[in-house]
Amino acid sequence: MSTTRHLVNRRRRLATVAAERSTATTTAPPLKPTNDHAITDDAETRDAADSTDTTEKTEKTQPRRKRPPRLRIRLPAVLCALTVLLGAFAAWAFASAASLRDDPSRQNTALTDISRTSEVKGQISEAVGAVFSYNYAATAKSDQAARTYLVGKAVQQHKDMLAQVRAQGQKQKLVLTTTVTDSGVELLDGDRARLLIYADQSNTRTGKADETTYAAAMFAVDAVRRGDTWRISAIDTFTQ
Repeated sequence: MSTTRHLVNRRRRLATVAAERSTATTTAPPLKPTNDHAITDDAETRDAADSTDTTEKTEKTQPRRKRPPRLRIRLPAVLCALTVLLGAFAAWAFASAASLRDDPSRQNTALTDISRTSEVKGQISEAVGAVFSYNYAATAKSDQAARTYLVGKAVQQHKDMLAQVRAQGQKQKLVLTTTVTDSGVELLDGDRARLLIYADQSNTRTGKADETTYAAAMFAVDAVRRGDTWRISAIDTFTQ
């Protein structure tokens, strides 16, 4: 009797233990597999986050450093250099202009003194027409024109240039007419001037049969003012 009870109690205890073990196995959470790479990634992520937080905190606590204004520094330097160069050029230009004004050989008012320029052009054009015209029947008029309008070395130059005309004038009955078509004042300095002359010339032989030849001439003359009259002081035909 006692033996039977003992067996029954033992079976009950074993059943209770088995039931408890079964319940514990069913309710316990499953274990996750261990992954070394996952652990490493989590650690790196946490480190990066910590580093970012530290950097943000440092930037918030420390003021940002401003970049040096390079353009603001260079621009004044460039402007200063340009100012120096312009100042030097202005000084040089002023000195050059002063030297030109002070040098008598470089003074030229042909473009500024309109009245004097017009005066010398008109008088010298008239003088050229008179001294370079010749009429075999009125040689005294040619001589008078030479005395009136020529001075200095222009006197001898004129004689040499018209020597052949005078020599053949009476024989061939020559009439030489010179007309100034244009002139330009190259230099005007006080009572001195230099002009470029353009002229047309006609040479007529009035013998048995009239024969006329035409030619254009270009030459330069130097002029000086004597009293109220401009006179030719030198003749330049641009020949050696």
